[in-house]
Amino acid sequence: MPLSNSYNPKKGRDFEEKVSQALEKKYKTSFKKRSINIGTPPKAHNFDLVSENGTIIVECKNYSWTETGNIPSAKTAFLNEAVLYLSHASADSKKIIVLRKDNHPKRKESLAEYYVRTYFHLLNAVVIMELDINNMIIKEVGRNIA
Repeated sequence: MPLSNSYNPKKGRDFEEKVSQALEKKYKTSFKKRSINIGTPPKAHNFDLVSENGTIIVECKNYSWTETGNIPSAKTAFLNEAVLYLSHASADSKKIIVLRKDNHPKRKESLAEYYVRTYFHLLNAVVIMELDINNMIIKEVGRNIA
């Protein structure tokens, strides 16, 4: 039986914690939830994880294909929103979206690979990574280098 939506915040926090652990190991620094000014005029925005020195900004998305292997349209819209917010962060910061590695038997690519292939034109300096939560391996999926 699928979990109700009331469990989603906990699942999101648990995923953020796993992403934080993987990134701390990769970048040798700590990460925590933090508010950063973005845009002009500047306005505070809460990001899921920000490195101790503020140079790495991360949004975490614990998304999956639909049960039947279809594209989760609303979730891709939220990914595009995350790209927009990150694109307004400081140009000298590393901007990352981490998705949970999710494959479906109907699909030949993970959800992160699908997203990069379909929306690469929006990414600019935003890096998409995926975290395999079974073995805690985080890897860059791709990005569009302008």
